[in-house]
Amino acid sequence: MKKVLFITQKIDRNDDVLGVYHSWAEELGKKTDKLNIICLYKGECNLDKKIGVFSLGKEDGVSRIKYIYRFYKYIWLLRNEYESVFVHMNPIYIALGGLFWKLAGKKIFLWYNHPMGNVMARTAVFFSDKVFCTSPQSFFGKNKKTIIMPVGINIDVFKPKDFSTSVSNKLLFLGRISPIKKIEFLIEAIEILYLRGIDFTLLIVGSPSDSKRDIKYYEDIKEKARKLVGLGRVIFKDSVSNREVVNIYNDTGLFINLTPSGSFDKTILEAMSCGLPVLVTNKVFLSIFSESVANLLIFKDYLPTVIADKIQKIIDLKRDERLLLRDCLRKIVVDQHSLEKLVNKLINFIST
Repeated sequence: MKKVLFITQKIDRNDDVLGVYHSWAEELGKKTDKLNIICLYKGECNLDKKIGVFSLGKEDGVSRIKYIYRFYKYIWLLRNEYESVFVHMNPIYIALGGLFWKLAGKKIFLWYNHPMGNVMARTAVFFSDKVFCTSPQSFFGKNKKTIIMPVGINIDVFKPKDFSTSVSNKLLFLGRISPIKKIEFLIEAIEILYLRGIDFTLLIVGSPSDSKRDIKYYEDIKEKARKLVGLGRVIFKDSVSNREVVNIYNDTGLFINLTPSGSFDKTILEAMSCGLPVLVTNKVFLSIFSESVANLLIFKDYLPTVIADKIQKIIDLKRDERLLLRDCLRKIVVDQHSLEKLVNKLINFIST
């Protein structure tokens, strides 16, 4: 019997960032005999009736004390309905429940795909049987308990549409707006392209979190791009649901992600699954791309002139070159990073 408790931040198919984990829950439900989910926030769900979803109550605005009370309540009441615990990106839950689960004979698995770690994360790893991540550059990428995993892209959703609808000089940044995204360097590169007389439009899709730091960063980015916005070269759009972004990928010609090495931003793989060229700095792609593709799509520093040169070269690709690149990038995701491959590998570890 495969009985699993899945703990994650949010189950909401409409969330712009975390909506993808609704798909994870769907696939885990297919591969397990019993799946229960504890989440901090429950939004719109469309899961099989056999999957139990238990919210800690953030959607109702309850206090943190109540979160903790409900957490202990659920892991106790459900104790006979799971043999393994799979915690996604929230090590605090293992710090809180790890001792109980160890004494109860439960196996503990942590997904932690972040470049930074702290005492809470180290405590969670101490209790965990295995740690999963997608990037060797993540904080626990070299830990003896760590298993490198596929990213888990739903290739049946994120797929190329009519190639003629994409616009090669329509550029895209998509994701949560925060300082780690390095958008200021992209704006500077875009200014260089404008001065060169290159025809382009940059669409920035995303919103900041509620933190003052992220909100200020977003305001600073908008101010930095104010002239280009006035010229119609930069367009800002609020975040959209994960289900809607596939149409945005298929309507643009280049996806740009400046997040440093250490994490593996799933939006890059979503774009690739749609056959969209991606411009990245993450070193993990050096082991994924062929040498020729890496030379085209990876930049090694944040010099705006370097980024501008890369963007211009990709814009200037001929149609046949873009078609070959599309098929190459799509194949990488299908062969190595599909949701089915991820869930099958997870279940192999979690159920043994």
